[in-house]
Amino acid sequence: MLKLIKKVAIYSVIAASLLTSANADKTKLTMYYPVSVGGPLTKIVDSMVYDFEKQNPDIDVKAIYAGNYNDARIKSLAALKAGEPAQLAVMFSIDVYDLIEQNAIVSFSDLAKSQEDKKWLKSFYPALMENGTTLGKVWGIPFQRSTIVMYYNKDAFKKAGLDPNKPPKNWDEMVSMGKKLTNDKQWGLMIPSTGYPYWMFGALAKQNGEVLMNGEGTKTYFNNPKVIEALQYWKDLSSKYKIMPEGTIEWGTLRKNFLSGKTAMMWHSTGNLTAVKKNATFDFGVAMLPAKEMRGTPTGGGNFYIFKNTTAKQKEASLKLIKFMTSPENSAKWSIGTGYIGISKAAYETPALKKYVEEFPPAKVARDQLDFATAELSTYQTGRVRKILDDSIQAVLTDKKSAKDALNDAQNQANRLLRDYK
Repeated sequence: MLKLIKKVAIYSVIAASLLTSANADKTKLTMYYPVSVGGPLTKIVDSMVYDFEKQNPDIDVKAIYAGNYNDARIKSLAALKAGEPAQLAVMFSIDVYDLIEQNAIVSFSDLAKSQEDKKWLKSFYPALMENGTTLGKVWGIPFQRSTIVMYYNKDAFKKAGLDPNKPPKNWDEMVSMGKKLTNDKQWGLMIPSTGYPYWMFGALAKQNGEVLMNGEGTKTYFNNPKVIEALQYWKDLSSKYKIMPEGTIEWGTLRKNFLSGKTAMMWHSTGNLTAVKKNATFDFGVAMLPAKEMRGTPTGGGNFYIFKNTTAKQKEASLKLIKFMTSPENSAKWSIGTGYIGISKAAYETPALKKYVEEFPPAKVARDQLDFATAELSTYQTGRVRKILDDSIQAVLTDKKSAKDALNDAQNQANRLLRDYK
């Protein structure tokens, strides 16, 4: 009996030793990830990581849910400076210039050596690659990507005598329909002006035939006449046409306002689609944003980045993980579960997403709108430039400045910040 106990003990030590050795040989990855839109996003990411580890037992992934986009960037870079860097992260697509300037990331163009990898880099929708491509290289890979879409209450349209299958196609129709939809209990329209006002404004500017910055991140066009006109139109929706509340409208509570019937139309991220679908107690529709001179929306959301201060083995494993999570099948799974855009044409050709779009046509609106999309506002000194524009927009919406004065001031401040980058 004593001999048997000794044998069991010895085998246990050997097994533990082998297990420890196997764990030590694993490539360990830490991935920071933001959760900024409602829904069971973390469960979906967890399931993808589980499937990846199952297929790749030599790689161990620790996914850290860091908060919103800003939190993810701050925590990732803080870990980097503390000598405990993450190997990869999903962060704002517009963070690319700041990350390059801090020498924090590596380009995917440099990591993609094989023909298969190079083909993969070209597999995404071009509009979603704009914010991740600069200086002739790809720095960010699309994952959690969106556009702004218009959600509208079909029941409210019917009650107001409007055709529920004909949402407004242009600015004039949005005003005329908004007037019919506005009453004592309901606004015709709400466009959020906290959180990401520059993003909504990018849509209005594009619809009026302008963009907010150049493709090198070194110049802004805030006080171009068409841009000023776009901000004046945003202001007029409340002060002149009376179809939207005066002042600012909260990003975080807008979905709740729409679901509770306080507004008949709202502009918001397609990332809300699944949550609206699950919680709306009325018939609703999703439409492209209306045009002035053209349709238009900026893309939005998060890209994958790989940090520079990691080993070659970790970079290789990170690339493998990102390729897995952006595969057509996983992109389809992510789109169905969240409402975000499938990031490649191949994702929409998977049986799962093809079936979902056939059964729920609103799921294809954001994808179709990519034909009219532009890059989200992104420059060097992005955070400071973005805040300048956000403050200027809010100053106009709260009657503190005229559109012309606010955007002239914003352009002058942006010029000062960007003059060393030209």
